[in-house]
Amino acid sequence: MSYAVIQTGGKQYKVRSGEILKIEKLPNSKPDTKIEFKEILAYGDEKAIEIGAPTVEGAKVEANLIKNSKNRTVLIFKKRRRQNSRRKNGHRQQYSMIKINKIFSKDGKVLSEVEKISKTSKKEVTEKKTSK
Repeated sequence: MSYAVIQTGGKQYKVRSGEILKIEKLPNSKPDTKIEFKEILAYGDEKAIEIGAPTVEGAKVEANLIKNSKNRTVLIFKKRRRQNSRRKNGHRQQYSMIKINKIFSKDGKVLSEVEKISKTSKKEVTEKKTSK
């Protein structure tokens, strides 16, 4: 199974095709759009790996943006031992949820791709379950 190490939002993620992950919110992005990550630090599989210096030129990862949202509230509570000396703040970090579709090598070849489940194969699976 091929993987890639991408850099986005000041963080690095090891991704595989078909994975769904939360990343820092992407600016000016709308749901159900394609996103390309060009900052690929490394890619490979169990046998071989290609490492960039600092990035691999020509390699890219395609993903679909599922949604933009906010995380759960993180409470910040400060209390000192003086009378009425306390502060309570909350923070909700914004994130983008993406699904990785394809990983491309530096020469443009597709390393891994998500298997697409068609409607007919879903019906076959449900028919097999009901027949047992």
